[in-house]
Amino acid sequence: MARRNEYPRPQFVRKEWQNLNGTWQFDFDDADIGVKEKWFRPDHQLSRRIEVPFAYQSKLSGIHDPSFHDWVWYKRGFKADAAWKGKRVLLHFGAVDYRAWVYVNGQYVGMHEGGHTPFHFDITDALTWEEEQVAVRVEDPSTDETIPRGKQFWLEKPDAIWYTPTTGIWQTVWLEAVSDAHLARVKFQPDLDRGDVIAEFETTRAAAGATLEIEISFKGRTVVTDQIVIHEPYVKRSYHLINRNIFRTAVHHDGWTWTPENPNLFDVKLTLRQNGRAVDEVESYFGMRKIHTERGMVYLNNKPYYQKLVLDQGYWPDGLLTAPSDEDFKRDIELAKAMGFNGCRKHQKVEDPRFLYWADRLGFLVWGECASAPSFSTDAAARLTREWIEIVERDFNHPCIVAWVPLNESWGVPDIRSSRQQQFHSLAMYSLIHSLDPTRLVVSNDGWELTKTDICAVHNYNHGQPDEMDKYEYFKASLSTKEEILRSQPGRRAIYAGGFTHEGEPIMLTEFGGIAYRVSDEQGWGYTSAGSEEEFVREYRRIMEAVYASKVLHGFCYTQLTDVEQEVNGLLTYDRKPKCDPEQIRRINAMWHPGVLREQT
Repeated sequence: MARRNEYPRPQFVRKEWQNLNGTWQFDFDDADIGVKEKWFRPDHQLSRRIEVPFAYQSKLSGIHDPSFHDWVWYKRGFKADAAWKGKRVLLHFGAVDYRAWVYVNGQYVGMHEGGHTPFHFDITDALTWEEEQVAVRVEDPSTDETIPRGKQFWLEKPDAIWYTPTTGIWQTVWLEAVSDAHLARVKFQPDLDRGDVIAEFETTRAAAGATLEIEISFKGRTVVTDQIVIHEPYVKRSYHLINRNIFRTAVHHDGWTWTPENPNLFDVKLTLRQNGRAVDEVESYFGMRKIHTERGMVYLNNKPYYQKLVLDQGYWPDGLLTAPSDEDFKRDIELAKAMGFNGCRKHQKVEDPRFLYWADRLGFLVWGECASAPSFSTDAAARLTREWIEIVERDFNHPCIVAWVPLNESWGVPDIRSSRQQQFHSLAMYSLIHSLDPTRLVVSNDGWELTKTDICAVHNYNHGQPDEMDKYEYFKASLSTKEEILRSQPGRRAIYAGGFTHEGEPIMLTEFGGIAYRVSDEQGWGYTSAGSEEEFVREYRRIMEAVYASKVLHGFCYTQLTDVEQEVNGLLTYDRKPKCDPEQIRRINAMWHPGVLREQT
């Protein structure tokens, strides 16, 4: 069986931790009788076995049952390290879809709602310091269209663009030990124009007079050391890094800044001391990176930057939403970069922090997205809002993330064209995310029917087959000028919702392509098709030539990186085998002409 043993929170690393992935007891609870019968009791045994963190629908779980089961239970024993006595023990869950109730040694310790974000509970007072037991009850309403589902289908058989759902634990479960006084969170906000990084620290139960030591280094060289006397739980500092050295700026060879071409990172070591004794040590990192828009273009570190993104669903044939190994995250990024892409739009999924870690390390832009609910309701709006607050909290420090996408193709807001209520929901999400994170771009409704937005993100699959020249020429013409793009209705929907217009933001083609090419006998579909490797490459070139011929597009996101279930429209097969030599795709993506980057007129 596959194991996920890597450290699960790479932006906030402590040494004292214990992985709880592996074999757990498991049962379906279709009649929802587990609470009444107290399945959380230590003496109650569950009848099945499951490999965590793989959902029961996946092969790697050991169960591989795609049918709907709205209530499931997990259990496992563990033994906390005896050296942790006297400390607080925290039980962490990377993600559990959708609601989770957690018990330790039969005691209820907490509940979390939201299928894509982490949570933890302090379980110290429930421990016996002998053999312990954790039980988790999960509810995942299979047909509820008001919870954020993303690509998880609410019917039992995957179809069209909808895939096998994920129920229950699908990211790492783990323990860590902390002192009563410890760091609760750290936030790094680069200010590239000043050459500063603004650091925010929050401590828990730190006595007055405690000290926090900060050491920032770059490629092994210490550039900042500081010591702060703690008087209040929240502390904020600004550290100047450039120090009047032009070769550290983005002006010369990207200096010390973070880009896909030069993913420079600063390492941080934090030590909290009380009475001179170290009570908490945390390692983290950040990148000096700025993203903004100006004159109809996206700028990375104050330079125009053409984004060549690929749509990434983040599914694997054996693990579904859960990557079989940490190496799989790294391999996906390496394959995408080998094909000439400088980033991805992580589609309808909040990806595991380990993927973002590798994107930071390898240099790969990421558009962060959350699963949408199919339908609109006040409950759906509230649920999406709560998840986004937790998403931004989790991922703020990752330099790879340059944009947030709260809505996609009017999913969850089907009447946004004219519904003021749904338009206000889009505006609220746009403003909320900016209020939580002033450092990144926000795309209000990727695809069409945009409201207030930082990028005009357009979807258009109307490029036709090679023998449909009239359709192809129409596709090419529809991308040629700002006026043509803004008057197009590729999804039979206007680019902007009623009452909203283009305000000069950069225009990007953020979904197109989707060429179906089957390299085996599997059945599937795409938006156009190719019958051979040569035809596949030729068709890709034909579509990209139309994109590069545009006078106004300032980036793209091609559909898609891999095949997924019934979709065979990836550049890679579902098991990550390239459908052609990646170098051929890279050469096409490298096509360039003076008009690719120009200000909008």
